[in-house]
Amino acid sequence: MGFFSKFRKKSPWILHYNTGGCNGCDIEILSALAPKYDIERFGMLNRGNPKQSDILLVTGPVTKHCRDVLRRLYLEMPEPKVVVAMGACAHGGGIFRDFYHVENGVDNIIPVDVWIPGCAPRVEALIDGMVEAVEIWQTKSKEKEYMRNHDKVIKNLGVEDDS
Repeated sequence: MGFFSKFRKKSPWILHYNTGGCNGCDIEILSALAPKYDIERFGMLNRGNPKQSDILLVTGPVTKHCRDVLRRLYLEMPEPKVVVAMGACAHGGGIFRDFYHVENGVDNIIPVDVWIPGCAPRVEALIDGMVEAVEIWQTKSKEKEYMRNHDKVIKNLGVEDDS
């Protein structure tokens, strides 16, 4: 069983949240899920439950109305997690920047790991960004596993960790 465990990888699940906007990015996401581009070949599945998701894909300008929902979704996701901001609206508000109800970017609410530029970004840019997000997620997973093993060794040895 130990030999095969290094070949097993968990497929990241994506939680998509649209904070408002024109839905141009959402159309590109649907195109990526269609058979022509088939983003699922990279092992990514679009899910609606934050407690089962590993990657948070945010589109649209963050409005004051959905700010708390976005923060709650981020906090409900298990560690390690990666946040991807897609489109000009998610970057800094896009054409909605400095409106009375817009927060001007996802990074004002939660930390962002990957930026996908464009209005609306092409499907190819979305795929490239999501592949980068998967690589970041795998790195974070390895770091988490290393720390978990490190803590077990320290606990078993009965040594106090000064770091």
